[in-house]
Amino acid sequence: METVVKDPQKTVLVVEDDKKTASLVAMYLEKEGFRVITAEDGLAAVDIVRRQQPDFVILDLMLPKMDGWEVCRAIRRTSDIPIIMLTARDEEVDRISGLTLGADDYVVKPFSPRELVARVKAILRRSRFTPHAEQTLFKVGGLVLDSEKFEVSLHGEPVSLTPHEYKLLLALMSARGKVLSRQKLLEYLYPNDEAIVIDRVVDVHIGKLRQKIHEDPASPRFILTVRGVGYRFAESDHV
Repeated sequence: METVVKDPQKTVLVVEDDKKTASLVAMYLEKEGFRVITAEDGLAAVDIVRRQQPDFVILDLMLPKMDGWEVCRAIRRTSDIPIIMLTARDEEVDRISGLTLGADDYVVKPFSPRELVARVKAILRRSRFTPHAEQTLFKVGGLVLDSEKFEVSLHGEPVSLTPHEYKLLLALMSARGKVLSRQKLLEYLYPNDEAIVIDRVVDVHIGKLRQKIHEDPASPRFILTVRGVGYRFAESDHV
């Protein structure tokens, strides 16, 4: 089932099988000028994202046909659209899992519809960090990132990265030699004033990124850890 609510501005897809909750969220979003599309199951949500390309997704985790985790994975294969996950669980491991999959925020039920809308607006409003926009090609020791083509390769072979892994690599390569704190990387990945308080999620992303660009992730030569602070990209061309 798919419901469209009038709106002259950005489109938000609300994926929620509870009709009362979906209607309430849609009502508050509509009041703020958003166009709202609703989906009651995960398969419908993935299809709507593919066909209509909304500007934002509010995603419940407990869904029929395809759960929210799988929906998030499916969306992140092709899109960097902002996603807020809704869940009744408030375990840290669930928050980390959701953020690692590519969610931009994580809201626990029961929630305030006003706060949810405020978070949507904050994520859409906050300008994302675009490091060294004048430079589009970064090459270090066989690793190449082309920001115009959104492509990464290692020794001529393409490297498949998630949107967040790509952003982390771009941030680190463009600030080569400089230390980027976990907090700065969090603000870059998740541009919401209050959304993220778990810096471990950066470590998880970095760990997965290292596995894809290092021959030996246990002895990384590109992305170096600065203990107690954050990460930096190696300065030497001969890494």
